[in-house]
Amino acid sequence: MPLQRRRLRVTGTVQGVGFRPFVYRLARAHALAGWVRNDVHGVTIEAVAEAEALACFVDAIVREAPPAARVDAVSELERGAPDGALPVGFVIVASEDAQAATTAISVDLPVCDDCLREMRDPRDRRHRYPFINCTNCGPRYSIIEALPYDRPLTTMRTFAMCPSCEGEYHDPLDRRFHAQPTACPVCGPQLRFVRPGEPAGEAWEDAALRATVAALGAGAIVAIKGLGGYPLACDARNAAAVRAMRERKYRKEKPFALMARELEAVAPHVELGDAARALLAGSERPIVLLPKRGEALPDELAPDNAWLGVMLPYTPVHHLLFDDGAPPLLVMTSANRSSEPIAYRDDEALERLQGMADTFLIGERPIARRVDDSVVQLVAGTPAVSRRARGYAPAPVLRSPRFERPLLALGAELKSSISLAVGGAAYVSQHLGDLSDLESYQAFEETVFDLCAMYRLDPRRVRLVHDLHPAYPSSRFAERLGADRVAVQHHAAHVASVIAERGAWEVPVLGFAFDGAGLGEDGSVWGGEVFAGSLEAGLRRVAHLRPASLPGGDAAARTPVQAAAGWLAALGEGVWERVTAEPFGLPDTRLALARRLIERGFNTLPTTSVGRLFDTVAALTGFHRSMSFEGQAATWLEAAALRARARGEASEPYPWPFDGRTWDHAPLLEALLDDVEAGAERGRVAWRFHEALAQGVTDAALALRSQCPFERVVLSGGVFQNALLVERTAMRLAAMDIQHWRNARVPTNDGGVSFGQLALAAFLPGG
Repeated sequence: MPLQRRRLRVTGTVQGVGFRPFVYRLARAHALAGWVRNDVHGVTIEAVAEAEALACFVDAIVREAPPAARVDAVSELERGAPDGALPVGFVIVASEDAQAATTAISVDLPVCDDCLREMRDPRDRRHRYPFINCTNCGPRYSIIEALPYDRPLTTMRTFAMCPSCEGEYHDPLDRRFHAQPTACPVCGPQLRFVRPGEPAGEAWEDAALRATVAALGAGAIVAIKGLGGYPLACDARNAAAVRAMRERKYRKEKPFALMARELEAVAPHVELGDAARALLAGSERPIVLLPKRGEALPDELAPDNAWLGVMLPYTPVHHLLFDDGAPPLLVMTSANRSSEPIAYRDDEALERLQGMADTFLIGERPIARRVDDSVVQLVAGTPAVSRRARGYAPAPVLRSPRFERPLLALGAELKSSISLAVGGAAYVSQHLGDLSDLESYQAFEETVFDLCAMYRLDPRRVRLVHDLHPAYPSSRFAERLGADRVAVQHHAAHVASVIAERGAWEVPVLGFAFDGAGLGEDGSVWGGEVFAGSLEAGLRRVAHLRPASLPGGDAAARTPVQAAAGWLAALGEGVWERVTAEPFGLPDTRLALARRLIERGFNTLPTTSVGRLFDTVAALTGFHRSMSFEGQAATWLEAAALRARARGEASEPYPWPFDGRTWDHAPLLEALLDDVEAGAERGRVAWRFHEALAQGVTDAALALRSQCPFERVVLSGGVFQNALLVERTAMRLAAMDIQHWRNARVPTNDGGVSFGQLALAAFLPGG
């Protein structure tokens, strides 16, 4: 049978994951001649063999790919007879550079079992080495400075490999072949323990680890350098240490995440089913939000919250600390003050964390960019990413011809992310934070230029997509940066993000976008919207919550009592005396101020925000203080409802009638006021409110089905982070034989807005 020559291109996540040595071994097993190399598009292969052997080889590339790889496509570039002299054997050749990069950047990976075995083996030359890695694990995105992914283009370029590491790095049969962070105690970065104000590097390696363990055991707060930044750690069982962490971070009540030595260490404290165990142990190693249960931990970890965020160790340093006796449950939270981005440079951390951290455990390997821990929640039994960062970003969310033309979407203001379309793929950045904070905004700008540089794009010469709100920092940035830009409505982007995750461009949907705030096309503050249509045909607003007043703008978003005034105003003058008396006891001073703003029309906007309706109900059931983090009142209300269900006190929904165009909140609030005055317990009220919203979504879907035919209902927006609301809504929709979609790979909160912007812009003229 004659020989055939085929040139193939493999696209996807195929760099930094051991793909070339995999291809090399596969080619030898199939007796192929030729070569493989990295380039800016992915991996290119030229192979010569009989047609049958080549076909088996191509099939095996997809079927047997390394665990950390993701093969999106194997495309044929050329086919024909061999040219000239036949190649001898199969080789790995040097990477090729080019003008435009389109390959996916590998995400950071947790340390693998093989490396852990070596690290714990006293006979191995990497015994207890805290930077051990191979092609199956270790840092990727957090050390890459440019593509293609080769050591000279990473932060490891300053560490010259010793002869032993060099030999492994160049051996195609070795697990560390072209593992760019390859190092060992002889040639690689080291670890040091630092006390503020004392000479740097007072303890190294083993002594540094032992000193850190001792500090944690004594109740100290330690900044521990990780893959994408510095988290702060303390003993999660030590209430005094947790309180000190809150005081130093100025983080009054927002929950802390925990790192558990192993699943058994956290099992007594949370509901840990099979799906949760799989998520915790998966290659992304996210923080997983799990329902609290059983044995008590300090209330200070997650006050008034039904959920506890838990993760497992993912770096060699974490494992070494636990091996050496660190407390089995550690608080592991971003090293920053409230709203600031995580510290990731050593000098920056030592300066910014003065007064927060008692000690520092510093690794010498530089971090190229800050990357927070990801957060995932099981919602109605399905994983949903609520913060997309380490382990997920910047892997492509979707590949589609729709994303061939470069587009850069800049997101919203809170929980910011950016999204980039290039080469037929859509990439969503890591979580960037609240852009009203200066340092978070600087991180946003850095990420724009950084991600574009990776793919050889100039952000000033691509189409920019931004929020409709002209005062958002991301919108102002777009105005300064480029002429080719388009504004996209916030809630339409939420709905679009769900559709685009599935690549279901033509599917007609009825999309419910519930959140706190976003500028509407009529200039009011939207947040309880229904859209009909498809990405292909366009999305149009067909229904919404009946407008109420928002007195004081952003201040109302932080103060539930102030927000409540805007909703109660529609119930008549008698309501004010009613809600300032017992059993409500709303603070009269705050309420009077809000009433004056409404009466004078000063700094007051109409709003359809379901988020502010949540705040109103929370205020009427006892949440009278200002919120210390976004969504706190709604989280408090959800926890109360879940406690009521656990006690068997679930009951029927409040009325929330839908007239074909609007939901009317007045009957809901009147019934709620009567319920509270009759002595109803807070949890029962919270439960009935959640049930009202779930029933209201179902009623609207049924009412609109004839005039807006749809195949799927879509649920998106920050309100649908509420797992109880999603569960009850999904149950009611299913009972009516209505199928629904919601976000999974991008956040349903504003962290997913940039991806929705990207999808909408792809269907605009010139998109």
